[in-house]
Formats: sequence, structure tokens, C-alpha cells
Amino acid sequence: MDNYLKKAIEMYPNAGCELNYTTNFSFLVAVMLSAQTTDKHVNQITPILFEKYKDEFDLSNANFNDVFNIIKPLGLANNKTKSLIALAKEIVRLNGIPNNISDLQKLPGIGYKTACVYMCQIHNEPHIAVDTHVMRVANRLGLVDSANPEVISKLLESRYKKEEYIKAHHTYLFLGRYKCTSKNPKCESCLLSSLCKYFKENN
Repeated sequence: MDNYLKKAIEMYPNAGCELNYTTNFSFLVAVMLSAQTTDKHVNQITPILFEKYKDEFDLSNANFNDVFNIIKPLGLANNKTKSLIALAKEIVRLNGIPNNISDLQKLPGIGYKTACVYMCQIHNEPHIAVDTHVMRVANRLGLVDSANPEVISKLLESRYKKEEYIKAHHTYLFLGRYKCTSKNPKCESCLLSSLCKYFKENN
């Protein structure tokens, strides 16, 4: 473990998943819905969604407008509704959710990041999933120089031991979400400032 991750963990020792879920399917749905919105916002919507649609079987037969109206506050509701219903139909057809990165990405609306997050949380399989927060942190710190989430994931995974992957994902995500924000990052109170490329270039 390098000093970057050590200092990040010192700031966020309890970093972890903030999405609420009760089943594997509800978690996959929550991760899909979290695109370009906050986990807190998703947690307000998913109980309403799953009160009406208990599982993938219910959701596979859902009316588009009914689902759309429930998830509309999250944004991108048109595409997310199409993806959710198509996802549910495919999981019903497959008789379950795939348990590997490659097959997960074949599902409607599931990209590399979502697949990684799912495998980490549900199967405890080590990956460093890269969302906008992790991407921003990794680039600002100078750990990577890329805008490609899959490339960043591989670069970060080459830097850390497998047993550190999930911790690194959650900790850098928290750092990006609560400290290294896209606007007005709180550099002065960040333990990583002395190591940070962004801080050195802007101060």
C-alpha cells in the first residue's frame, strides 16, 4: 500500500458502499440508476420502485410510463427506464444474473464500471471500479493520466495488491465525493495535498 492510499484511508477509514439494497438484483438496479446522480438520491427512489416491482419478474412486465414516473427525479429517466425493463427481461431469460465481468457487460445498460462494482459488492471479487469520482482523484493525484475508466482501472490495479483493490475503490471514491470535489476541492484540509499533482500545480 502506497502513501496515497494510506493517507486517504486515514481520512476515510470506514469508506464503503452507500447504496441501500436487499437483493442482488436490487443492487444491480441501484448501481445502474446511480449514473450521474448521487447515492443518497438513488436511496430515496429505490424503495418506491421496489415497493411496486418486487423483483426482475415484476419489472420485466412493467409499464414504461409507470417506471419512468418513479425514477424521473434521478435524471436520464428515458434511457434508464428502457435499460431497466430490458435488463429485467434479460435476467429473467437467463434465469439469473451472470457472475462474471464479461457476461455482466452483455446485459442492457451495464458497462464495465457497473459490472466491477457489482462483482466487488456481491461476490467480493477484487476490482478497482472507476466512476467520475475515482477518475478525478486518480488524475489529480497524478496516479494516472487518462479519461478512460477501464484504462484507469487497470493502471490502479497494477499499482496495488489484489487484497487492496476494493478498499482503494471505496476510499478514493469517498475522497472524490467528499473532499476532492469537481468544483472547489477542499485541498487545505486534505492529507494528500503534499503528494498531489493538482495541488502543486494550482498553489
